[in-house]
Amino acid sequence: MAAVEFAFVAAPFFFLIFAIMQIAFLFLLDSLLESATMQTARLVRTGEAFDRSLTQAQFESELCARMSVFQAECPNRLSVDIREIPQFRNQTLPNPVVNGVLNEAGLAYTNAQASSLVVVRVWYRQALFVPTLSQAVSRPESGDLLLNVTTAFRSEPYE
Repeated sequence: MAAVEFAFVAAPFFFLIFAIMQIAFLFLLDSLLESATMQTARLVRTGEAFDRSLTQAQFESELCARMSVFQAECPNRLSVDIREIPQFRNQTLPNPVVNGVLNEAGLAYTNAQASSLVVVRVWYRQALFVPTLSQAVSRPESGDLLLNVTTAFRSEPYE
């Protein structure tokens, strides 16, 4: 009798345990991505990226180096968009996610001039290991979750 009762309770119990683990994993990843983005965006804000003439690949490498345990997978999952904007208000930036597909062709990269307004946007693709959770999150056609971090700032007058 106990085995039958366990059979009824086991499936929902294990689903709940794995779902909690997946959500905790995603919160950890999102927190690391946000921290790494803010730290690496500081290179643009302070003019260090401009002085070093960082390329997009070098910027992505700097960001991935700050991703702790996700550092090895980061280069294949990361997309970066850095652009100068004329003002903070009423900005309509192009959305690179079209029909569920991240189109990296529309992404821009600039090291920004001194005292300019800059927007740094980062996308990170992450597969879900609890497939039924994929119905609860917005995701591209690949089935991966697409995490996004955005920050805007005025670069320092470093000239």
